[in-house]
Amino acid sequence: MRDNNKAETRNSLILHLRPRQVSARAIKFTHTFGLGGMALVLVLLLLFTGILMMFAYEPTPERAWQSIASFQEDVLFGRLIRGVHYWSANLLIPVVVLHLLRVYLTGGFHSRRRSNWLIGLSVLGFILLSGFTGYLLPWDQTAYWAITICTEMLGLVPGIGQGLQSAVVGGSQIGSATIINFYALHVAVTPMALIALLSWHFWKIRMAGGVVLPSASVDNPRAAFRTVPFKPDLLLRETVVSLVLIALVLVTAIIFSAPLGEPANPGISPNPAKAPWYFLGFQELLIHFDAMFALIVIPLLVVAALIVIPYLSYAADISGDWFLTSKGRRMAVVAAVTAMVLVPLWVLLDEHLIGPGGWLPGMPSLISNGLVPFVFLLAGIIGFYVLIKKSFSATNNEAVQSLFVLVFVAFSLLTATGIWFRGPGMSLVWPWQM
Repeated sequence: MRDNNKAETRNSLILHLRPRQVSARAIKFTHTFGLGGMALVLVLLLLFTGILMMFAYEPTPERAWQSIASFQEDVLFGRLIRGVHYWSANLLIPVVVLHLLRVYLTGGFHSRRRSNWLIGLSVLGFILLSGFTGYLLPWDQTAYWAITICTEMLGLVPGIGQGLQSAVVGGSQIGSATIINFYALHVAVTPMALIALLSWHFWKIRMAGGVVLPSASVDNPRAAFRTVPFKPDLLLRETVVSLVLIALVLVTAIIFSAPLGEPANPGISPNPAKAPWYFLGFQELLIHFDAMFALIVIPLLVVAALIVIPYLSYAADISGDWFLTSKGRRMAVVAAVTAMVLVPLWVLLDEHLIGPGGWLPGMPSLISNGLVPFVFLLAGIIGFYVLIKKSFSATNNEAVQSLFVLVFVAFSLLTATGIWFRGPGMSLVWPWQM
């Protein structure tokens, strides 16, 4: 009897992680692309390789760079371990962003999934924090000046900027306190937060009945109820995706070693000095807007919009299908094309016609580079929403989705501009001129 109770306990634990039966439609690769599982595999790779690197790393300005260099050159497989850590970190951010995009575009945020949407946003926030704090630790020129740019961006926030910058840096300038702060956040705070949030996230998915299901085929309505066993159907798919991803990271780490530049030199700034690539969208915003709007108003509005998305009033709780409906797909294409046309035009107009004086030269920057362009931007977004909803006779679901696509593509283009089209002095150049 005791053995039976133990077996039931083990089975109950397993079933909380994965059910015996899953919907045949839910495990179709093109429905989720395995992005959630990929994110988990990358987090595990980061934890494993990060623990190995902790045995060699010394978090001081005097020894940080040398400890990384020695780890790569003198430790067996050290270069490979750091390469896997580096590429896993850089791949994790786009994978999680694409996962969030997939969840939204398949309507996986309604009713009982609302709280899990918020947990997912928290996971993304801690992943960005992990990337940001880990970026400084090699203490080479690229890392030092990238973090310098980010902390200086914080200092530009009116009113509270200097206090924020001092709290993050641990003083008046980047040094010993900074690297200790970043190291503690990177190896203790963010891993514990991610383990807790991811566990909660997967448990909420399990309690909601798994991922949202696509519509059943018209020709085969029985597909709506057909299930397959977790083992081997889903287990085999998850195993294959995980092994392919691990192989991809390993091959990339072997071919392309994690970069390590010259030791940090506070007296020599590279030109251009750029933030980490995943924050370049914000650095690009800072070129076109006053700091108050680029670093406070616009990011806070976007975060607030992401938080309230599940709680908006929708005509129907549509979920499961990509882009909701065929009309929703057409509207999303229109939104993406609109962003791809207007964002480059805005960047070129601001670069060559408006210039640093802003829209109203002679006026304070908060008005000329802040309030005026922000009002134009906000009016354009509201106008787009009203126009596309009216033109397509769309539901609120479809119109809000179009707005989401518009903003997502616009920010992606700003990030791409910062990565490939900003050269010395952050002026616009072609990529091959950098």
